[in-house]
Amino acid sequence: MKYYIIAGEASGDLHGSNLMKALYENDPKAEIRFWGGDLMQAVGGTLVKHYKDLAFMGFIEVLQNLKTILRNISFCKKDIEKFNPDAIIFIDYPGFNMRIAKWAKERQIPTHYYISPQIWAWKESRIKAIKRDVDYMYVILPFEKEFYEVKHSYAVQFVGHPLIDEIEDFRSKEIEDFRMKHGLDERPIIALLPGSRKQEISKLLTEMLSVTSKYTDYQFVIAGAPGQEREFYEKFIKSTNCSLVFKETYALLNVAHAALVTSGTATLETALFRVPQVVLYKGSPISYAIAKRIIKLRYISLVNLIMDDDIVVELIQDDCNTKRIEEEFLKIISGETRLKMLNNYDLLIEKLGGKGASMQTAKAIIENLALTFKK
Repeated sequence: MKYYIIAGEASGDLHGSNLMKALYENDPKAEIRFWGGDLMQAVGGTLVKHYKDLAFMGFIEVLQNLKTILRNISFCKKDIEKFNPDAIIFIDYPGFNMRIAKWAKERQIPTHYYISPQIWAWKESRIKAIKRDVDYMYVILPFEKEFYEVKHSYAVQFVGHPLIDEIEDFRSKEIEDFRMKHGLDERPIIALLPGSRKQEISKLLTEMLSVTSKYTDYQFVIAGAPGQEREFYEKFIKSTNCSLVFKETYALLNVAHAALVTSGTATLETALFRVPQVVLYKGSPISYAIAKRIIKLRYISLVNLIMDDDIVVELIQDDCNTKRIEEEFLKIISGETRLKMLNNYDLLIEKLGGKGASMQTAKAIIENLALTFKK
C-alpha cells in the first residue's frame, strides 16, 4: 500500500514516526511519503517538507505568511496527485489538514485522521467538515469517542494515547544518571515545566521561581524548551537553588519528586511519569478574556479533562501567584493530597487504554483500507 502522511508539528513528527514503524511492521511493502520531521525521516519513507517550514502560530503570523501557506497547500495537492496514494493519513494540524481532506474527498482518495482536532474545546462547527471529508477518525482521548458518537453521530475508533508507548519506550532504555550528569545532590528534585513559547515562559517561570529560595530542602530544575536560548532563561534565575537542562524533559520527570507545570500536553506527560503536580496558566488579560469566551471547558489540564474531575489543582490567571503556588506545592510534596493524586494517576492510565496506540492505529488503517477496496 502507498501512504501519504501529513504531520505539521513536532508532536505530529513524534506520533507519526511511531505510526510509521507500526505500518512497516504490518505492511512490509508499504511506500510512505510524508510531511513531518527528523523522527519520521529516521524511520524511512520520503520526506517532502519539514514541519519547521510550516509552523505559523497566531493570527498575525498566519496573515503575514498567507502566501507561503497557500503555496504549501497547492504544492501538497500536486505532490499527492503525483504519488497517487491508497490513503492519506492526517495527524492533528487541522488548519492545513482539513483543507487537504476536503480536496482529497472530492477525488475519492481514502482519508484517515489520527489524533483528532480539538473541536471539543473550540471550533465545534468543524464537525460538519469532518463528517463530510474524513472517512476514518482515530481518537486518543477516551471522552472524544462519546463526543463524536453520542453528540454528533459520527463513528470513531478509540486507539489509546501514544504517549503511554513513548514513555514506556523511554523507561525501557538504559538511562544515564541524571543527578550525576548535572551535578545535582541527593535532595528531592522539583521539575519546573514553564512551556515552550517565550511569552508563556516569561509569565510563568517568574511565578514558579518565586518559591525556589524558600524551600532549600528541595532542588529545582527547569526543563528548557527546544529552540530557546540558555541566556533567555538565565535572566529569570536569581536563586542558586535552581538548575536548567535542555532536551531532557523525560529524564527530569523520571527522577522528579513533584512538578510545577504549564497547562498543555506536559500535564499528561507528568501524570504518566506519576509525578504529583500543580498546573499553572497565566496569559495577558485580553488573551485570557478572549479565551474564556471561545473555549468552553471546565478544566485546562488534560489530566482533569480526561478524568472529568479535579485530580490536579489548576491555578489560573489571578490564582497563579506566589501565595497560592506555595499552598498547593506543600500539599503535593507530602501527605494525603499527594497519595490521592498518585492513586488517581493509576486510574488515568487505565482509562487511557494502556499500551499499543500506534500499533492499534496502523492495524485499523490497514483493515479499513481493505474494507474500502472491497466496496
